[in-house]
Amino acid sequence: MRRKIYGIFVAGGSGTRMGGDTPKQFLPLDGRPILQCSIERFLEAVPDMKVITVLPRSAFQTWKDLCAAYSFNCPQTLVAGGLTRFHSVQNALKKVPDGAVVCIHDGVRPLVTPALISRMLARMERGDCRALVPVLPVTDTLRSRDPGQPDPDRTAVVAVQTPQIFRSEDIKAAYTQAYDLSFTDDASVAARTGIPPAFEEGERFNLKITTPEDLVLAEAILAIRKG
Repeated sequence: MRRKIYGIFVAGGSGTRMGGDTPKQFLPLDGRPILQCSIERFLEAVPDMKVITVLPRSAFQTWKDLCAAYSFNCPQTLVAGGLTRFHSVQNALKKVPDGAVVCIHDGVRPLVTPALISRMLARMERGDCRALVPVLPVTDTLRSRDPGQPDPDRTAVVAVQTPQIFRSEDIKAAYTQAYDLSFTDDASVAARTGIPPAFEEGERFNLKITTPEDLVLAEAILAIRKG
């Protein structure tokens, strides 16, 4: 029997690097909030996906108002973010049953394509892997801040994106661990419990919008996609 698919959209941060008073997940992109754009990409790939949206509790009403204003009638479960991203995802996973597939995605990566999502989910459904993450080769030279340390070999590392996809029982068990500063993403949490991720080729345009420049670039990319 096909596993149900859950999407956890992590948007629990304050977005201070964007400047201004509006959290970055609520800033407009292509005429609607960034977070809405991100969720819509997944619903294009999986129309019956169960959506869990992680936000600061103080932002719940703002998000409800935005959904109403933009006629975004997506059934979703709202979950309060935690002290760190780890704790935010941990909170969200409490809403996910065993026996499902979970896609964990940064709420401010609105340019991910339905094609990538579908390709990754197909691999999970075939049972090729228990954890799957999109990655890109590193093209820039990497330099150590410590002059006494050798520079990292860029051929030995990859740049990691989201969505990161797991069997729900695996990632729920992984998130019962105590928080560790070395947990930089969901795959690192799973790997600590003996579930190394498989890699899928990511997308250059799958940007995480963190700075005002990222937003300008995202608008330009969307304009190109529209022709």
